[in-house]
Amino acid sequence: MKKRSFLLTLSVWTLILLSGCFSREQPAPTDGPAMENVQLTVWGAEEDEALLREIFSSFQARYAGQANFQITYQPQSESNCKDALLGDLENGADVFAFADDQVAALAAAGGLDPIPDSALVRNASLSAAVEAASVAGTLYAYPLTADNGYFLYYNKAYFSQEDVRTLDQILSVAARAGRQVAMDWSSAWYVYSFFGNTGLKVGLNEDGLTNYCTWNSADGPITGVNVAQAMLDIAGSPAFADRTDTEFMDGVKNGSIIAGVSGVWNAVAIEEAWGTNMGAARLPTYTCAGRQIQMASFSGCKLIGVNAYSRYPDWAARLAEWITNESNQRLRFQQRGQGPANASAAASPEVQAAPAIAALLEQSEFSQLQRVGGKFWDPITEFAQNMAAGNPSGASLQSQLDSMVEGITAR
Repeated sequence: MKKRSFLLTLSVWTLILLSGCFSREQPAPTDGPAMENVQLTVWGAEEDEALLREIFSSFQARYAGQANFQITYQPQSESNCKDALLGDLENGADVFAFADDQVAALAAAGGLDPIPDSALVRNASLSAAVEAASVAGTLYAYPLTADNGYFLYYNKAYFSQEDVRTLDQILSVAARAGRQVAMDWSSAWYVYSFFGNTGLKVGLNEDGLTNYCTWNSADGPITGVNVAQAMLDIAGSPAFADRTDTEFMDGVKNGSIIAGVSGVWNAVAIEEAWGTNMGAARLPTYTCAGRQIQMASFSGCKLIGVNAYSRYPDWAARLAEWITNESNQRLRFQQRGQGPANASAAASPEVQAAPAIAALLEQSEFSQLQRVGGKFWDPITEFAQNMAAGNPSGASLQSQLDSMVEGITAR
């Protein structure tokens, strides 16, 4: 009996010892499979960094427990996103912000796939934003803003609402005050405003790559030379300042600039500088060929794309949807003053009451979607910079227009 008891005790201790050895050699059991590690790179405007990081945090909280996220933000100009991405698609950002005029090229190059469940995005977004994010009726990106246009900002301490109706009066008031009125003539995007309502045409050919342009026309009630001369007259005002967007904002902050052409992305900063004196209106008229011509504008949207080569396409799409959902578009408006592409957010009273958004809507009657090929930009910049400088070479305006159009329409 004692022997049996001893053997039983020995067996129990043997099992305990073996159990201890097993536990040291084997990992502890888990309740389920390990979570996936998801690494996503996001490109966005430098000015949007704080906003995007807040959105990333809410995204990670929303999907906590479903994956381990590492989201890396990198600043990238929305206007140059296409070139940066197509330079190395496989190593480019998973999610990126870009201007809508790049959507066709990105889709054609295989950088964007059609949006899955596009009906949900279409139903939630403004129709103009859906159009801007589509190619031949197929949706390729998520609409983010519907405000990629420009209008006039002015300081109400100097100007009345009547003053800002004509550029002549705006320049006159600024000159008397020893201040300046800014516009960026180094950008063809803004220079379009002088040609857009004159009957002179520019646009994209059916090949989707090359342009047609009649800005050098010598026929009709308004000719290309008429527009060029009008630009020279404006540049000759002591109050006119050819300034980039950054330089415009520097002038707003130091008080040297009291009016200028820009967009909603500067609304918050301008209001901080001018306070209750911040005014916004549609672009003014300008004198051309002895008449007042309403300045035109390009319009468009900012979009969020998902790289077709992303290693995590499902999570990249979820992040793109999160960045562009109604709640985060409202947050973008509150923090950055940008107009939502989401229909419900855009219809909110706070958005409708914003001076910059109201000015953009007023200007929309005189705007068109930007649809031009890559050869559009540089020739106009060269021409306009010469006008801004007062045509120092003295070259014929017609010859300069002809050269510009030749460059714009080059194959």
